[in-house]
Amino acid sequence: YISEESYKSFSRESVKIASILEKIASSYLTAKGYQKLQKKFKQELILSLSNLLAIHDQYTEGHNQQVAKLSKDLARAAGLNKKEVQKAYWSGMLHDIGKTLIPASILTKKGPLTEAEFLRIKKHPEWAYRALKDSAELKDIAKYVLHHHEKWDGSGYPDQLTGTEIPLISQIVSIADAWDAMTSNRAYRKALSRKEALKRIKINRGKQFSPWLTDVFLDNIS
Repeated sequence: YISEESYKSFSRESVKIASILEKIASSYLTAKGYQKLQKKFKQELILSLSNLLAIHDQYTEGHNQQVAKLSKDLARAAGLNKKEVQKAYWSGMLHDIGKTLIPASILTKKGPLTEAEFLRIKKHPEWAYRALKDSAELKDIAKYVLHHHEKWDGSGYPDQLTGTEIPLISQIVSIADAWDAMTSNRAYRKALSRKEALKRIKINRGKQFSPWLTDVFLDNIS
């Protein structure tokens, strides 16, 4: 038996709780709406930056998308969680954005690069990092873009990192970038055959690329 006073008290408390729950639910839905909007904005921002590079360098048109897709597939095959897989994808989309600061005449040069031209090319990961690191939407992938030209044996750039010093997502983008570059036409050469590209990936296992990731790539992606 519940007295009338207790019932009224219970009802008042129920109303209060219901009101609180309603506010929490409303806040949650508002936050979810903001998160969706924020995610959409990030996607459109990254696509716009990627398109800017494609306009600047005709030979990279489609390259960023291919590297992004391959990075996502390799990250998934390597067992990364959903959030990290998404970071690998966006890092692939923006890995070469620093090249917008390099003259198209250098990027599309058919002959060998001069030492000065090559040194300028090597600056593109740093320029990309500087462009991304202060962005609230893109700073989480800046370091992965910065290190996508590091090599497992320490002979890469810009910081000559070795082995596991190189962020895992950077290692993933490195393989994806190399594979798509080798199997695509460039101003200075024709695309390599799939057989030749696989051979070069294998040769660089433990040199340019992580031994473990190379095996994951060969077993699941290539």
